[in-house]
Amino acid sequence: MIRIFHNTSFDFIKWWRHAAIITIAFMVLGLASYLIKGPVNYSIEFTGGTLMQVQFTTPPNVADLRSTLDAAGIHGAEIQEFGTSRDFTIRAQDQAQIERQASAAEGVSQVIESTLRTKYADGFKIIRVEAVGPKVGSELRRGAAIAMLLASMVTLIYLAFRFEWRFGVAAVLSTAHDVLVTLAFIKIAHIEVSLVVVGGILTLLGYSGNDTIIIFDRVRENLKKARKEPLYDLLNRSVNETLPRSILTHTTTLAATLALLVFAGEVLRPFAWVMTFGIFVATFSSIYVASPLLLYIEQRFPRSDVGKAQLVSASARAKPAAEVEMESPAGRKSPVRAPKATSKA
Repeated sequence: MIRIFHNTSFDFIKWWRHAAIITIAFMVLGLASYLIKGPVNYSIEFTGGTLMQVQFTTPPNVADLRSTLDAAGIHGAEIQEFGTSRDFTIRAQDQAQIERQASAAEGVSQVIESTLRTKYADGFKIIRVEAVGPKVGSELRRGAAIAMLLASMVTLIYLAFRFEWRFGVAAVLSTAHDVLVTLAFIKIAHIEVSLVVVGGILTLLGYSGNDTIIIFDRVRENLKKARKEPLYDLLNRSVNETLPRSILTHTTTLAATLALLVFAGEVLRPFAWVMTFGIFVATFSSIYVASPLLLYIEQRFPRSDVGKAQLVSASARAKPAAEVEMESPAGRKSPVRAPKATSKA
């Protein structure tokens, strides 16, 4: 059997400051995109309105198409290319106009179809029509937020019961990091947030939590077997011991999401983008976010079965300076270089 990254001894935790800088910079970019480009690009399911996918025999002029719809009373419609230059999506989200229609969203789709029929005759084909009322859209948006919140709470409760509350808090904060960074990616990439994308985010919640749980389970085992080992070294060793499993799992999952990204088509492509990016984020956070957070929580709220020497050693090892002061036999303080990690996987 081929062993990948077997018996490694990388010092992952020392890079936590760099990881924090990268995370904060990415979130700032997402916030800047929100301020510059406007709010998140929600789909019809969340905003309410009518969405039509139309395939033309000859690629139309977008400006002419928009002016034709404006003349028919469909103001402010969003027109985007969908796949090829002959496929377009027309989205009408003018809620006041929709409410004025006799049969709500269905009336809007009929107006759009008749307008296109007058302009282009039989030179187009309607691929699909989606119609959602404003009330249904707001309920779906609220339901999606509640689903993500409940998933986080269930993860916290499970980890607090399965391990202890320190592990649970670190895991939930790490998972929250993954969701926030993924939301920033969605905003920067201008991905349309649909129910499929929400499903991808919920899948990411479970995927990220599972990866963190694997590492924390090894940390718990090592805590029982090596009570005298500094927590800094123990966490690094636990991450290194689970590294082969993490690499193989993430590689196989990434292969599946890349296949969706290339071959699944436009409908599932947003889900594939979210999952592909989420795999990288989950791997990153389980190593560079969850473990340093657990170390910090253990230092601030030490458990009774963790010796003081373990926490002091971990705190000293986490400092960027290479020297710490220790009391000499003569009562003087002399600089002593902090020992390097020598643990083997």
